[in-house]
Amino acid sequence: MPAPVFRTLEGLAPYEETVTAMAAHAAAIRNGGAGEEVWLLEHHSVLTGGTSSRPEDLVNPGGIPVHQTGRGGQWTWHGPGQRVAYVMLDLQRRNPDVRAYVHALEGWIIDVLASFGIDGRRRDGHPGIWVDGDGRMDKVAAIGVRISRWVTWHGIAVNLDPSMDGFGAIIPCGVRDGGVTSLRRLGLDIDMATLDAALTDSFAAHFPEPRDG
Repeated sequence: MPAPVFRTLEGLAPYEETVTAMAAHAAAIRNGGAGEEVWLLEHHSVLTGGTSSRPEDLVNPGGIPVHQTGRGGQWTWHGPGQRVAYVMLDLQRRNPDVRAYVHALEGWIIDVLASFGIDGRRRDGHPGIWVDGDGRMDKVAAIGVRISRWVTWHGIAVNLDPSMDGFGAIIPCGVRDGGVTSLRRLGLDIDMATLDAALTDSFAAHFPEPRDG
């Protein structure tokens, strides 16, 4: 199987249409009609609730569109300035282990942040990548995945330089003892293309070529 193809979607991608396209591509992978891909994109401002989202954590959406989605996890916000990576891989050909897959996603983002001098880390019981904040841990990247017949979809969201207002509409990921931050707030002044290059370059180390057969 060839290495996954990275595709960068220009402009702001509408959430529902993008998820529909992603679901179709994941189904095509399962049926042998498409190869693995990683989509890099930004969404219009949107609040999304995963399969574990709680109504009480949707605090004040205001005019932000709200969508329930089939990924794991709770509430998050997507919008301009945040890099979303939708990862569609065939774990049956790679390693059919959900925990190992999420661990690899986290390791991928940790390595990307380390390449820019940022100490990202895992936090027990709270998926995503965290950094030291002001007396608390702050999340800089969220993870929410769905796996259908061992094909992955959805993925990760890295806060490069978004408006943080959208996160005020929710309890992000249901975590009340942590905050949310961005690479820009951490002092990193890079553009999206630079982040994309690091994401692309670091990927293979965490997702080696699938086995044959």
